[in-house]
Amino acid sequence: IFLTSTKSLQLEADDKQCVRARPSVQQVFTLNKKVQISETSFISSVMTEQVSNSIYPADSAEIKVQGNIQFAVNYIQKLGEFHIFVMHCRDLATADRKKHHSDPYVKCYLLPDKTNLGKRKTSVKRKTLNPTYNEILRFKVMMRVLKTQSLNISVWHDNSFGQSRFLGEVNLNLSEWDFSNTQINEYALKTRVNLFSFMFIIYITYCGLIAHTGRRTSTMESAEVQIWVKDCKNLLPVRGLIIDPFVKCTLRPDTSQRSRQRTRVVTRTANPMFNHTMVYDGLRPEDLREVCIEITVWDHDQLDNHYIGGLRLGLGTGKSYGVEVSWMDSTTDEADLWQRMLRSDSEWVEDVLPLRMMLKSISK
Repeated sequence: IFLTSTKSLQLEADDKQCVRARPSVQQVFTLNKKVQISETSFISSVMTEQVSNSIYPADSAEIKVQGNIQFAVNYIQKLGEFHIFVMHCRDLATADRKKHHSDPYVKCYLLPDKTNLGKRKTSVKRKTLNPTYNEILRFKVMMRVLKTQSLNISVWHDNSFGQSRFLGEVNLNLSEWDFSNTQINEYALKTRVNLFSFMFIIYITYCGLIAHTGRRTSTMESAEVQIWVKDCKNLLPVRGLIIDPFVKCTLRPDTSQRSRQRTRVVTRTANPMFNHTMVYDGLRPEDLREVCIEITVWDHDQLDNHYIGGLRLGLGTGKSYGVEVSWMDSTTDEADLWQRMLRSDSEWVEDVLPLRMMLKSISK
């Protein structure tokens, strides 16, 4: 992620022109349609926050990862096989809140292979938060190849009428693993993280407008935010073997159609290259402390798009224009990047941030 801010105050009383100063690097990029955002639309959208929709049903979006998993790994030289002995899980999160239980199963991948052919999974244990499996999952793989991979073990709630729901995961870097360790180990389940190696440039230009009325002189400043979406890396498929990703951007609290911009769809790849610029202008400098840029990645489908992950760039204060809102929830790293951008002057600011698997009140 690259961000930069540029300041310019060009005062021309006669023709009231506003001249923007931009970094020379801007000549490299082709800017897309600009979107005007007014203070009125901001306030209106904040007041209607309670009707914002989420891509998840209310209960599934709030599943908080908890619990542990016990398993052991072993490489069988004679067979040329990598074995994962899945013993049990303890204190899993409740997926079915009405019945106060989950139907968990365990799934394994050797990354970077994330296809169904490289997937192994256990049986489903019904109506329990403490399932016992005692099952061995096997991969036919050479040791020299295995040492270049990572083991991803995730726990899911089996949903017979829809998508399985994520309950937690563990990742082991096998290049650093001691294969003489065949003991059963216990690991805390963690929230799933996709690295969003997606880089975008944001720069803010302040331009001044001066108007004379008798002896009074008034000055108006406006701000512009530009997001350069470069690419994404290592996106995990949410359905089947194929992923057709695109990126969507919304400047909250305005969730109207004019606030939404998106890249083109790049087909059949988990590492899409976009090189797309999105622009928002008509903001006041003080708006930059109240707004949030919501960036989400989706898998395109003719019937319905599938959410992959997202992030939010803002101050993360929990409030916008004095109103408490759920979407002003930037993580420490996301808020730090936004603050560095606000402090910068004609300098690019960059970072690499992880995609969050769950965002409350995502704008569709």
